[in-house]
Amino acid sequence: MKMIVAIIKPEKLDAVLEALTEIGYPGLTVTEVKGHGKQKGVTHRWRGNEYTVTFIPKARVEVVVLDEDVGKTLDVFVRKCRTGQIGDGKLFVLDVEDAVRVRTGDEGIKAI
Repeated sequence: MKMIVAIIKPEKLDAVLEALTEIGYPGLTVTEVKGHGKQKGVTHRWRGNEYTVTFIPKARVEVVVLDEDVGKTLDVFVRKCRTGQIGDGKLFVLDVEDAVRVRTGDEGIKAI
């Protein structure tokens, strides 16, 4: 099993959730986070004044998938989140050693 951790624009979250549900992964965890990448924030102009926002609001999405579904899951994120502009996000793939469903005690694939 693999865990995909995605840092994406919050406005892309609904499209991602819908697409993940379509490929069989409706369960995920979402956290509101702030951060910046290479752009180190954005500068805005308002009423003639400039101000810099260093930490940009993002959504952190975590989903555990079967090894054979990693490619199509990553494809969902890329298709639904890519705008071609800086700040589209990042995807990380991590190994998951085991999973346990607390309610039933199911382990491994049964738990996801």
